[in-house]
Amino acid sequence: MKDVTQLDEGWSLRHGQELLEATVPGCVHTDLLTAGLIPDPFTGLHETEVAWVGRRAWTYVRELGHDSAHERTDLVFDGLDTAAYLTLDGHPVGSTRNMHRRHRFDVTGRTGRLEVRFASAYDEAAAVRAVTGERPNVYPEPSQYIRKMASSFGWDWGPTLVTAGIWRPVRLEHWSTARIAHVRPLVTVDEGTGRVEVRLEAERTAQGRGRTLRAEARVAGARAEAVLTGDEAVLRLEVPDPRLWWPRGYGEQPLHDLHLTLSDDEGRPLDTWHRRIGFRTVELDRSADEHGTGFTLVVNGVRIFARGVNWIPDDAFPSRITPERYRTRLTQAAEANIDLVRVWGGGIYEDDAFYDACDELGLMVWQDFLFACSAYPEEQPLRGEVEAEARDNVVRLMPHPSLVLWNGNNENLWGFRDWDWEPALAGDSWGEGYYLGLLPRIVAELDPTRPYTAGSPWSGSWDHHPNDPAHGTHHSWEVWNRQDYAEYRASVPRFVAEFGWQAPPALATLRRALPGEELAPDSPGMLHHQKAEDGNGKLNRGVGRHFPLPEGDFDRWHYLTQLVQARAVAAGIEHWRSHWPVCAGTIVWQLNDCWPVTSWSAIDSDGRPKPLHHELRRVYADRLLTLQPATGGLVLAAVNQAAEPWRTAVTLRRWGADGTLIRESVLDIAAEPRSVVRLPVPHDLLPDGPSAKEFLVADIHGGADVHGGAGAGADGLRAVHFPVADKDFAYPRPVYDVAVEPVTGQRDRVDVVVSARTLVRDLLLQTDRLGPAAVGDRGLLTLLPGEQVRIRVTGCATVDVEDVRAALYCVDTA
Repeated sequence: MKDVTQLDEGWSLRHGQELLEATVPGCVHTDLLTAGLIPDPFTGLHETEVAWVGRRAWTYVRELGHDSAHERTDLVFDGLDTAAYLTLDGHPVGSTRNMHRRHRFDVTGRTGRLEVRFASAYDEAAAVRAVTGERPNVYPEPSQYIRKMASSFGWDWGPTLVTAGIWRPVRLEHWSTARIAHVRPLVTVDEGTGRVEVRLEAERTAQGRGRTLRAEARVAGARAEAVLTGDEAVLRLEVPDPRLWWPRGYGEQPLHDLHLTLSDDEGRPLDTWHRRIGFRTVELDRSADEHGTGFTLVVNGVRIFARGVNWIPDDAFPSRITPERYRTRLTQAAEANIDLVRVWGGGIYEDDAFYDACDELGLMVWQDFLFACSAYPEEQPLRGEVEAEARDNVVRLMPHPSLVLWNGNNENLWGFRDWDWEPALAGDSWGEGYYLGLLPRIVAELDPTRPYTAGSPWSGSWDHHPNDPAHGTHHSWEVWNRQDYAEYRASVPRFVAEFGWQAPPALATLRRALPGEELAPDSPGMLHHQKAEDGNGKLNRGVGRHFPLPEGDFDRWHYLTQLVQARAVAAGIEHWRSHWPVCAGTIVWQLNDCWPVTSWSAIDSDGRPKPLHHELRRVYADRLLTLQPATGGLVLAAVNQAAEPWRTAVTLRRWGADGTLIRESVLDIAAEPRSVVRLPVPHDLLPDGPSAKEFLVADIHGGADVHGGAGAGADGLRAVHFPVADKDFAYPRPVYDVAVEPVTGQRDRVDVVVSARTLVRDLLLQTDRLGPAAVGDRGLLTLLPGEQVRIRVTGCATVDVEDVRAALYCVDTA
């Protein structure tokens, strides 16, 4: 039987004449940080002080000894970052130039000093560029010339921290006769029968050539055997009436253990392989219709509006991301009613722990191949690496039922057409052959059970503009960059794969990341941790369209920028969801951060939810109530993504800003499963817009603990419509009472009770102001006069009413 020796200990990093203790998996930056030789690049302005690290060569060393009696010993690296040359006892072992694939070297009978010498990624990129020639890039860094995490070179939300190191586990594998080299389980469901076609590829030792091998596969009570006289076999299993794997909100996520054993001709086990699989079907409906060309995911025959988020590496040093951290972040996504996570193409193919968590949580995964915002040469030495990387990762990830889509690239087809690449390239290769040729061929060969799309955005062919909202996937960035979020309502794309709005992280995160700094929008640390072009200018213009821009009041600016972020994303999702099935999904940019930064994220780098996270939970719920501007008035849209019909009454109330109820009416709605009902708001309920003194509230009462049904309860839903910008509305000075009530038997929990005496719009309790570990169960809330809300706060010490009042913010233009 194969033996495995983990080699994660005993490594040193050569630093000048010193040998530093090294952590594997890890990287040079984390080892230097542990040794106290560099400052934390995540805090203050220290990022710039460690730029030299990425421009040097580095060497990892350890003694390698073994006394295995097996016929073969392999040295296996799950990840080397990136251009490395390996020697053992001074003799060559091999070389690598790809962070995104696994590497295996035959070291049978060899021992001694193992050295892994990493070239500077800049030097490697320069050497490749000298061979391939120049290619355009959105950023002034050479990420397109090296198969490395592109965002290591910086992005508009990330630092420039160009890493090197043994970033994934390393081991020795000792084996005889044969081993399992590759396993591809093709899982399908056909007329109620689950089918697993296990495609096995074995590797033999010299002594094992010509010997008969046997393979056995087992899953869910089914068993199959095969005899191998060569190196390949196919084992077919059938499971009658399997329980299906569903995306969250559509059903359960049963997983089944698939075991494969490779034995010799006498029945002695040589190697084993085990993964969990799920039975489900997935299709991508790209049919043409009267609206253009669709883009709808269909799982187990059910058409799905995808409620998605984009995922970036959760740390600029990805070796620090543990399975527990993956689980925490993805659980936060599920708690926000998200059902799809897009792994973005400028990052990494994530660890199996990421996909395991998605399998269990019912989070569909849209997986980009790793190409982003650059023209990529298609010549050697890159082309061979791209193919090997794609083959490696398709085979590694395909057992996961959560994986529903392969995507060729991020924004490169769009960039070729719109970003002046075409004339600059003058006929040179730029990646099209990967996205429209190589990658779809690999997916069709290795993983034909899943759909592939050439890029995001992509209209489906060059017959349409790559980012045409009427065809395929669309990225909506005119809003945020140049336009107000109200412009989201100007179109109904078929699938919005990127859109978003920036906001700073939580105040406690800023204080940790910028110690000792007097915070201001333009303070040195705030500006350094804002990587977007004119990012603060766009933030201020976004706030200024709706509110008086606060001068000299950082806390107010912080609240308003987070408020506008939440409102902007909600405006897009509410509009697009109300147009299902023409629009079949939204993927917010972005869920997470890789360091402390002002960005588009819903959860900051310390794991603290922004108000956007709570707002996603509302707008991504199975049932959503929204008021949408329409020609001549307003539309009340009831979105029902649940499997059951929705029969309910909606109370519409036309209010005066001073708390006067002007008119009230009740509308009955009946929404079938997975459908949207759009009803015109009666004319006599429309606010008198020019007066700027009236607004409309739509409520569904059903157990919300906000008196009157304000929107965050389990069943109570609320939608509001103000006809003018906040800065033009006649808000009264907000008045409310605050009480703090202990939770019986729970020392770290309190209930904050807020009772409104006037209209209180977008009330927010910034819980991290009560304590860095404090978390609240609610985000933004709009209260009418006489309403009361109870906010459960966990993770804080004893707080009093004045503490809470200092942490409460709301719209106040009076």
